[in-house]
Amino acid sequence: MKLMFSVFVLLLGIIVTPALAQDSIPKGWETYFEKSNYLATPSYEESVAYFKKLEENSPYAKMIPIGQSAQGRTIYCFIAAKGREFTPSEASSSSKAIVLLNNGIHAGEIEGKDASMLLLREMLITKEKEYLLDNNIFMVIPTLNVDGHERRSPYNRINQNGPREMGWRTTAQNINLNRDFMKADAPEMQAFLRLFSSWLPDFFIDSHTTDGADYQYSVTYEMEKFGDIYHDTARWIKDTFIPYFEQRVKEKGFLIAPYVSFKDDKMLNGIEEWASLPRLSTGYASLENRPSLLIETHMLKPYKDRVFSTKASVEAVLEYTNNKSLALKVLNKKADQNSIRELVGGFLPVEFKVSENNKGFVFKGFRSEEDSSLLAGKKIIRYSKEKKDFEIPYYYDVLATDSVPVAAAYIIPRQWALLTERMKLHGIEVKELDHDTTLQVQRYSFRNVKFQKWPYEGRFQPSFELSSFSEKLSVPMGSLIVSTAQRTIRLIVNLLEPNAPDSFIKWGFLNAIFEQKEYFEDYSMEPIAEEMLKNDSKLREEFQKRLREDESFRKDPHKRLYFFYERSPYFDKELNLYPVSRIVKN
Repeated sequence: MKLMFSVFVLLLGIIVTPALAQDSIPKGWETYFEKSNYLATPSYEESVAYFKKLEENSPYAKMIPIGQSAQGRTIYCFIAAKGREFTPSEASSSSKAIVLLNNGIHAGEIEGKDASMLLLREMLITKEKEYLLDNNIFMVIPTLNVDGHERRSPYNRINQNGPREMGWRTTAQNINLNRDFMKADAPEMQAFLRLFSSWLPDFFIDSHTTDGADYQYSVTYEMEKFGDIYHDTARWIKDTFIPYFEQRVKEKGFLIAPYVSFKDDKMLNGIEEWASLPRLSTGYASLENRPSLLIETHMLKPYKDRVFSTKASVEAVLEYTNNKSLALKVLNKKADQNSIRELVGGFLPVEFKVSENNKGFVFKGFRSEEDSSLLAGKKIIRYSKEKKDFEIPYYYDVLATDSVPVAAAYIIPRQWALLTERMKLHGIEVKELDHDTTLQVQRYSFRNVKFQKWPYEGRFQPSFELSSFSEKLSVPMGSLIVSTAQRTIRLIVNLLEPNAPDSFIKWGFLNAIFEQKEYFEDYSMEPIAEEMLKNDSKLREEFQKRLREDESFRKDPHKRLYFFYERSPYFDKELNLYPVSRIVKN
């Protein structure tokens, strides 16, 4: 009887707890998410209205427009600051940590927006979390991809369990904003970069929902902690922040693990770490010398679980930064200053791969089996709801595979000012040369240039081989000079060094340099070639060797004459020549 009574009390508690939680919400402050029984998210207009209501009812809140989407919707940033530090200068001069939470970069993955409403209400209205603003300035972008947010449908993400209607992954221009951090083609990303570079947050959080395998974890995460970020920051993330963060989220009631990326797409092969490309949010923040956290809730969990696990993750960050704000700001300042001293004249890693070093990891998954599918014509994984722990390897070690030399400065001809306009969005300082001069520089030329068959993120990306050479260059007044002696040195190098994976050249900003615009007629070139052959014995030997060794060359009349054309004074010397020059530190 006593046992039955205990069970009854337990069940009663389960039944009444949500009602008690609702009763604790002040009248008029229930969110759309809560009103829907945790099943739906509000529209753009309804979302903006709630955040503006928070602003109107708290002296510690400010809602600022940061830009407009391609379809003309305003993108907002909400600032919560107990000292009313509502400008970048006020915030940077304070001892508080600036924490920026970005939501809805993929607008179908919108838990962060609803979690932000709940958390900000607790900070500003009911005040039980107001203490998190003692040493934090909390900045929230409710939704970055506002146009995608309004392309609402129950069918936008086939792998996702709610909300009832969700936004679309890309912008109205079909740009994936989480591939746009470096090239900044989208107006939404340009707005974000202006905000980021002017406020320069001390900690950046990007909120997402993952798809892929099924497992028990409510939330997974990723942080840059390898050679793509300042070494002391990487050490702090690995040794101090991650152990704290994982433990704190667990204490809040949610299973958490590093982002699940299976080796060769097979769970039993293990989980792999990686260094994010700069085009991605956390990879970008690492080039800004700032720690960043990618939150990935699990798409098959109920929307309620995903919102509250996101809220718990953000709270854990704010709890840490609130207690350690000064230490974090000192670390970031050290990263900015030391990056210049350590990198100018040295090398910066730009390509990475996971090593074979691993350790044991208990992966909390579900029992699954492969079942034949007549429709697919292959075996399909089918997950059960039976929980199962798997002992698998965890590949934790990521090594640099390629580095680029860091120049003292770069020279960009004024006709390519588009590059520097994009660089200014990143907070990079650009100066204009006020006189003509001659400088010893290093240059790059390209060969074996090839293009993808299909565009990627709206651009045709070239691949190439690279050669370098030195020359004295006449640099006219009005040329644009980018010194690397800036806190943005990692960004500068990754944008301007051709071999960096997200450089301007690799994103197709300079594809015109690969186009030949002058040609020859056979009857014009042939007598010139005869004269060249007669007067240059080395050229004659080179030509005869090509005839002997290259059958396709020997049988192609145009290639034979082109051999002489590209060695003649008539050939375009700027074809395949990188217009950006390097000034090397003496």
